[in-house]
Amino acid sequence: MTTPTIPAARPANPRFSSGPCAKIPGYSLNMLSDAPLGRSHRAAVGKSKLAEAIDLTREVLGVPAGYRIGIVPASDTGAVEMALWSLLGARPVEMLAWESFGEGWVTDVVKQLKLEATVRKAPYGEIVNFTEVDFDKDVVFTWNGTTSGVRLPDGNAIPADRAGLTICDATSAAFAMDLPWDKLDVVTFSWQKVLGGEGGHGMLVLSPRAVERLESYLPAWPLPKIFRLTKGGKLIEGIFKGETINTPSMLAVEDYLVALKWAQGIGGLASLIARAEANARAVRDFIADKDWIADLAVDPATASTTSVCLKFTDPRIADGAGFAKAVAKRLEVEGVALDAGAYRDAPPGLRIWCGSTVETSDVEALMPWIEWAYATEIAAQKTAA
Repeated sequence: MTTPTIPAARPANPRFSSGPCAKIPGYSLNMLSDAPLGRSHRAAVGKSKLAEAIDLTREVLGVPAGYRIGIVPASDTGAVEMALWSLLGARPVEMLAWESFGEGWVTDVVKQLKLEATVRKAPYGEIVNFTEVDFDKDVVFTWNGTTSGVRLPDGNAIPADRAGLTICDATSAAFAMDLPWDKLDVVTFSWQKVLGGEGGHGMLVLSPRAVERLESYLPAWPLPKIFRLTKGGKLIEGIFKGETINTPSMLAVEDYLVALKWAQGIGGLASLIARAEANARAVRDFIADKDWIADLAVDPATASTTSVCLKFTDPRIADGAGFAKAVAKRLEVEGVALDAGAYRDAPPGLRIWCGSTVETSDVEALMPWIEWAYATEIAAQKTAA
């Protein structure tokens, strides 16, 4: 095998991590100069910033007026746990899982809350059959499998007249995919995914049906303070006006506001979706005629446009996990792709973040480097043999 040729172009930004994700284009710490550091989040300036974050979230995502939006602690995980512990138990439950985070929610509901849930699972690269799901039960699922590279393509299978609640972990979908709010009762996400914000803060969006459940149902288990959304049988409305349960980072809040205003400035949700789709298309166009690499997603209709997961298919590769790690390491050493390895629980391969803050030109520049790293590693494997 001839020595692979090093590509001429390099990505201007090599950050392809799936979380925390790339900052917005042109980002600078100087953009955070208006952050009210050293001030209380309960002071007028703090409350104003938090309320603005909620209002801009509603505007950019197109969240209906009747839905509550709250800033909660512990990132998307905290938001999901609040929903599970506060809402489940009133009706039978169906848990849907096709990647590691969905598996985690199954564990929490079945082993921690000890509910007798119907569990539906699909292997990495596929999703469950939504036509078999009973939506008269409460249904918990991820919209986009961050670790598996597959997503729910739309909400058509979710009935409008469902009796149960739909609880959706949308952390790598919000701001990059069109979420059907009328089909979703609880939506959670974090700042550090599609908008490239800082970690530690989550968002909890509740439909009127979810609020009704909260005010009419008291779980059988005790709720820690950090999970409590009601008091005296009534929703704590302050949470959804910026009065957070615990102390937020005003620096991170400012960072989120900067990202939201950038999103507004480029054309809002439609432009965010278009950027992610263009990025994912750049990856898939490149691998389309390659016989050594393929999309982990089995069905193109469910292929993610944010966390694009790839697998190596060359039969000469003896150690799939070792080979994938070696390729990712070569990309990192060359400074062309940082944190591009597959998630630790996922099948071996690469995971290229294609969210809305990533430039398509950077994705296009990365693709020849992946081929170079693959060919270089194959040559090294052949030499070692």
